Amino acid sequence: MLNEFSRTQLLLGKNGMDKLHNSRVAVFGIGGVGGFTVEALVRSGIGAIDIIDDDKVCVTNINRQIFATQKTIGKYKVDAAEERIYEINPDIKVIKHKTFYTPETSKNFDFSKYDYIVDAIDTVTGKIELVINAENAGTPIISSMGAGNKMDPTAFEVADIFDTSVCPLARVMRSELKKRGIRKLKVVYSKEKPITPVDDMTISCNTQNICHTDAAKKCTQRRQVPGSNAFVPSVAGLIIAGEVIKDLINKI
Repeated sequence: MLNEFSRTQLLLGKNGMDKLHNSRVAVFGIGGVGGFTVEALVRSGIGAIDIIDDDKVCVTNINRQIFATQKTIGKYKVDAAEERIYEINPDIKVIKHKTFYTPETSKNFDFSKYDYIVDAIDTVTGKIELVINAENAGTPIISSMGAGNKMDPTAFEVADIFDTSVCPLARVMRSELKKRGIRKLKVVYSKEKPITPVDDMTISCNTQNICHTDAAKKCTQRRQVPGSNAFVPSVAGLIIAGEVIKDLINKI
């Protein structure tokens, strides 16, 4: 019977679509990268999705985040995402988590319930904790490396973390994972060297924070706010979604 996933079924077959419908994927971080991953997973027919993020939509997110519009500014990202997800597929199961993933909050998640985990968060400590918990649960995971301050969407590659080079975030992750005995990790990364963004305080969130009610929790508490665009994070997110879909169908 004709449905919203008929065109996908022409490529994946009914068995493939059934596997996706019976899968639950957790996406940690639904910003520039993770938001597009969620979008593609939902449009591919995933049956259940966990979305994890504690941020609210900021005006500066509109240039790259799919759930960010003039209408959603000030809303929690998971709330804006849930609304859009149900507009695409009202039959999907959405589980929202308004939380910032850290080693301290990791105990709130049962990784054995997921068929796949997507790491699209920014902090190294959180990323490492995700990888360790996924490893302990035997759940496949894919991690996004750095997408900020880059301009070439064609430079992304899918690789094992220990085969990466150039990317500063990947270098840190390699070192930290090696210390913890993690032998492999599937990642999406780019060898493009990051651009140094213009230091313009007139358009900086450092002095014009409008999204967080908690002044102690700012996305801007860093040396320099990274530059971004519409076409690099989105491509990374779509590549990740494609890897998740292929792996679920092939039952890794």
